[in-house]
Amino acid sequence: MNSYSDIDTTCMMSINFVLKSYHSVDCKHRYIPYGSTGSFTTIVEDYLQGKDSLSGFYKYSPDAAGVKRAIADRAQFPVNRKVLVDTLQKQYRSIETDKAVTDNIASLANDNTFTVCTAHQPNLLTGYLYFIYKIVHAIKLADELNEQHPDKHFVPVYYMGSEDNDLEELGTFRYSGKKYTWDAAGQKGAFGRMDTKTLKSILDELFRVLGPPNNETEQLKEVLTTAYLKHNNISDATQYLADKLFGRYGLVVLNPDEAAFKNEILNILEDDLLTQTPGKLVANQAAKLSEYKTQAYPRDINLFYLQDQLRERIEKDDDVWKVLNTDIVWSKEELLNELKQHPERFSPNVILRGIFQETILPNIAFIGGGAEVAYWLQLKNIFEHYNVFYPAVLLRQSILWEEPGAKELQEKLGLTDEELFLPIDKLITDHITSTTTATLSTEDEAERIEQVLTELKQKATSLDKTLEASAEAALAKMKYQLVVLEKKMLRAEKRNRATETERFHKLKNMLFPNGNLQERYENFMEYYTLYGSEFIDCLYACTDPLKNKFLIISPNN
Repeated sequence: MNSYSDIDTTCMMSINFVLKSYHSVDCKHRYIPYGSTGSFTTIVEDYLQGKDSLSGFYKYSPDAAGVKRAIADRAQFPVNRKVLVDTLQKQYRSIETDKAVTDNIASLANDNTFTVCTAHQPNLLTGYLYFIYKIVHAIKLADELNEQHPDKHFVPVYYMGSEDNDLEELGTFRYSGKKYTWDAAGQKGAFGRMDTKTLKSILDELFRVLGPPNNETEQLKEVLTTAYLKHNNISDATQYLADKLFGRYGLVVLNPDEAAFKNEILNILEDDLLTQTPGKLVANQAAKLSEYKTQAYPRDINLFYLQDQLRERIEKDDDVWKVLNTDIVWSKEELLNELKQHPERFSPNVILRGIFQETILPNIAFIGGGAEVAYWLQLKNIFEHYNVFYPAVLLRQSILWEEPGAKELQEKLGLTDEELFLPIDKLITDHITSTTTATLSTEDEAERIEQVLTELKQKATSLDKTLEASAEAALAKMKYQLVVLEKKMLRAEKRNRATETERFHKLKNMLFPNGNLQERYENFMEYYTLYGSEFIDCLYACTDPLKNKFLIISPNN
């Protein structure tokens, strides 16, 4: 292990005071800096490092001190706890969930209860691994805060982005290298509202290859079947699935697609429609962050109009408001009446989603991926303008799950954890050049040749000044040919050691499928069918929610 990796640690622990009756976890883990992976943007790295250039774009630092300050300040921003509890209890009415969940929902009625929130769309079968990782992060942070602040209570919340309508993205998942895509049988509008009946054929196709054949696989099939074929829509299916995976940890799943919730931000929705203030505020912040890549693109109006089979942008044209790609048009009076009568029909985009979340939840920390962290840094002045609490913004835990075979191969190749993230060509080239017994460099020859050619140039130019350009060209051509020859020699050495270099390709393919970070490509089913609920227990045990480093887990079994 090199000097940048945290020491190897074995997770053998009971999960927490609530979960002592569940599995113990046997897996080793270590951390490396995010910057060592080459997989994160400059704005994220600068944010985690506390660079002065970003200090004005957030309120609480992404560490223990920042979270502690957020907890102290949150009480100054009350929420409508009755609406929150009543609506959550309604949403859970048809689910037989764990007592930890019902107790957490009930506790939200108390002023000393706060939430730790992560948000994600209801991707089909959870989509990517990071869906799981960000929820585990929220759960672990809530549990640690409960231990540190016994006078308060912290509830982990998965805020479901059920109103997103990106079917191409949300209706796709991968298993065992195969991509599964659902066309929703022509349905349109919010993904969370889509009927799930036509998913049977995809599940049948998946179940034919889902494995290995064991109790874990059979249990997962049962959960997926109940979730997607015995619930009416994607939102309910996702709530059920998340509850079966995380209910024992007390995770509360919140679907914001409710009139009662949107009533809580009517003033902000109206202001966006009439004055377009939120877009102007974000555009101003984006301009100040011009040295970084912009993540959130504000519009004049940051709302969609939402009905079954419809989610389209609202635009203002002179003195009328219209819904794009429809015949729906309102005057100002008609628009405000529609908003008052049917707030559930107005769907916030990315600019307003965060302020909606923080209005209805007593939240102290938001956990998001790199892109989410980047766009939240553009939103602080909206929160200040509307006097809404701006939480501590934390980067979700990124994880590389290294199966025993991959760990063994890494050790045989003598690779550090940081080297795992290097491009394959550089990885092999560095290894070949550092271990070969052959001489692959032409540096010495190049120096001698340059000395000779320089002498020839001097002779030529002493005879005729016009020959200087020809001599320079000859020197440049020779240098280029030496570079070409050196590359050919390296390729030859790689061919001579093909068996060895193939091991590097094998390891990279095991850990970075199709050249991607594992968490941005694979689905949790790859591991759940092997480990069952212990997969999640292991993630929980090894996650350090305020570490701000990349986690590598190596299960022992």
